Amino acid sequence: MWTLSFVVPLLVAATIAALSLGAGEARARARELVVQYAWLAVVPTGIVASLDDGALKTVDWMLFGTAIRLDEVGRPLVLLAVILYGIALAFVPRSISERPAGLNGFLLLCFTANVGVFVAANLVTFYLVFAAMSFLGYAIVVHDRTTSARRAGAVYLVMTVFGESAVLGAFLLIASEGVTDVISVPAAVAASDARDVIVALLIIGFGVKAGMIPLHVWLPLAHPAAPSPASAVLSGVMLKAGIIGLLRFLPLGEGAAEPLWGGLLVTLALVGGLLAAVVGVLHDNPKVILAYSSIGQMGFITALIGAALLEPAIAPAAIAAAVVYSVAHGLIKGALFFSIQVWDLSRAPTWAVVVPQTVAALGLAGAPLTAGFIAKYVSKESLGDVALPGLPVVALADILPWFAVGSTVLLARFAIAMSRRTRRRTAGKPISTAAWAVLALAAAAPVWWLATGFAPPLTVPGWFSPGPVVDQSWPFLLGIALALAAAALARRPRFRDARLLHPRGDIVPEGDIVVLLERAAGGTMRGVIRASGVLGATRDALVERVRRGPSAMLAIDGLQARLGSWVISGALAAAALAAALVFVAMGGGGS
Repeated sequence: MWTLSFVVPLLVAATIAALSLGAGEARARARELVVQYAWLAVVPTGIVASLDDGALKTVDWMLFGTAIRLDEVGRPLVLLAVILYGIALAFVPRSISERPAGLNGFLLLCFTANVGVFVAANLVTFYLVFAAMSFLGYAIVVHDRTTSARRAGAVYLVMTVFGESAVLGAFLLIASEGVTDVISVPAAVAASDARDVIVALLIIGFGVKAGMIPLHVWLPLAHPAAPSPASAVLSGVMLKAGIIGLLRFLPLGEGAAEPLWGGLLVTLALVGGLLAAVVGVLHDNPKVILAYSSIGQMGFITALIGAALLEPAIAPAAIAAAVVYSVAHGLIKGALFFSIQVWDLSRAPTWAVVVPQTVAALGLAGAPLTAGFIAKYVSKESLGDVALPGLPVVALADILPWFAVGSTVLLARFAIAMSRRTRRRTAGKPISTAAWAVLALAAAAPVWWLATGFAPPLTVPGWFSPGPVVDQSWPFLLGIALALAAAALARRPRFRDARLLHPRGDIVPEGDIVVLLERAAGGTMRGVIRASGVLGATRDALVERVRRGPSAMLAIDGLQARLGSWVISGALAAAALAAALVFVAMGGGGS
């Protein structure tokens, strides 16, 4: 069954490629038909994932010994991939992107590798599909072939190679311990003499893919550069490959606490959540705003993983909460990215776009009765009494709600940016638009079902329980109040030209850190060039001065000419002979 789920997408991708090689009207019509219904290729994977018994499956002859297992962590993420890739494949034929056949072909390849990451059961299988997914992702980032897309692709590729190298190094150290099964890795890492090196490499390698600060620099560049369907799967599913890598291989719940690495992850998560919200509101491109929102949301999940390293006893609950939150974020963020294309191109009435879009945004903010409400509550409750690193009197569970404040402000900025976009209403298919609307409106149902499946160790709130509703409402309401206050200030005449209140994305450019590095490198090169110019001018001046002054060679030539005459030469020879005779006569030559 799993063979079918992998073979069908690959066969459809191969068919698209074959039909694209030749010319002719018949080929073009056949290719268009395959591209239009390419979304059906993910259906077998959804069926298999729903029915799989969780047993280990091996194919000894494939890829040095392929092994897969679908467990309680991987199954929800595989189904998430089926939903988002399926809708993305349906959206591509109606998008404004050129070469939809090529985009759908690469999306099918990414889907196959992405699913492989979620089900891989040994190190070799995991690394090969993880690397394949990462490098195939480059193709969907640069698909539009614009200058910004090529630049985003270059940064993405550099960071991908950096992350892949770290993961490979960690896996080689793990394999040197005699462990190759994924299920055995956390205990092996905890007991290894190279534990700290392995953990550091894992955090770097998977942190790149998860968009963890400061390894996030590719993300705010790639999301706006890629077509909207590709951005939806980049944020909704591919980021989760980094999360599952951390969940699978870090020593969560194994051995003693890890105050160093747990504290580092929690600190990076909190800093990332704060900075992502601050930088995101300074942009006016909806896809850039959503990219920074993803950085903050990945920081939230990273905080759960860090807490599990700080307190091994909460690891089962923290892992379950991370999975629930990953699924909730994937469904909601995918819906928001899809909504940009729906807004731009769909013929649906404006209200029919705004309502699902608003519901999805409320879910990301954690408002009651949404998927985010469930995900944020179970995450907060999973932390127990874990305290902030260095501040034992402050509980981490009391800090995480502030992520929702930042998310709400970001989404208010997203709403403003979307309201300024012109609707073209030139394309769209009712079935794909309806699928998006269902995704946006009904995301809470699968998230609630998933959370109840993990209870215990998770504590799932009632939809109308007063305590959880109040706990989850104040961050959302505070974020709305801050957004309204900023909007009121922006309307005042004295702040009409204030860049902070009327941002255009030029205060902190897309890519933030990498832009600063590029500027620093450019400044350094300009300094070197100026210094080289000064040195060159100085050298030229010295050469010219020597050329115009008295020539030492001319003096030597004159001396040689004089010495060359017979009279001068004879006089000098006589003088030398006389001096020698005097020296000898005075006894200078003897003792």
